[in-house]
Amino acid sequence: MDTQQNVNRSVAWLRASIAVLPVIAASLLGQLATYPNLASWYAGLVKPSFNPPNWIFAPVWTTLYGLMAYAVWRILKVADRATERRIALAFFFVQLALNALWSWLFFGLNNPLAGLLNIVPQLLIILVTIERFRRLDPVAAACLVPLAAWVAFASLLNFEIWRLNG
Repeated sequence: MDTQQNVNRSVAWLRASIAVLPVIAASLLGQLATYPNLASWYAGLVKPSFNPPNWIFAPVWTTLYGLMAYAVWRILKVADRATERRIALAFFFVQLALNALWSWLFFGLNNPLAGLLNIVPQLLIILVTIERFRRLDPVAAACLVPLAAWVAFASLLNFEIWRLNG
């Protein structure tokens, strides 16, 4: 195998790692705060009628995290617009950090208001990320639309849980 093929393979692995590892980390960090509090705290909260059953969250988030990683991988492959790519990725990673932090605020602190104060700006940053990704790769942007829809729904759910239990 020649040197260029080795470089190409290394770049491909680096892109995949940058796309996948932070998303996995966010997922695991969120789970660390969420799962210990489901039965002990969350189960006792008053929830709105549109609250989904607990089993739905894992497959939804698994799908959303997969789409996020794929979107980032596509953005990392955009070659000729480095500054725009860096800005788009910065927004992405800010929303990803807010995503992981939400679990610690809502579940870890048992505080729906803290979760609400996180999820509203998180949703706005997701929307900005979609717009920034759209300028670089419309498919990558489309991959984040389900995330925006779910976080919008989660924002409403978070608000109602706060309202009903405040």
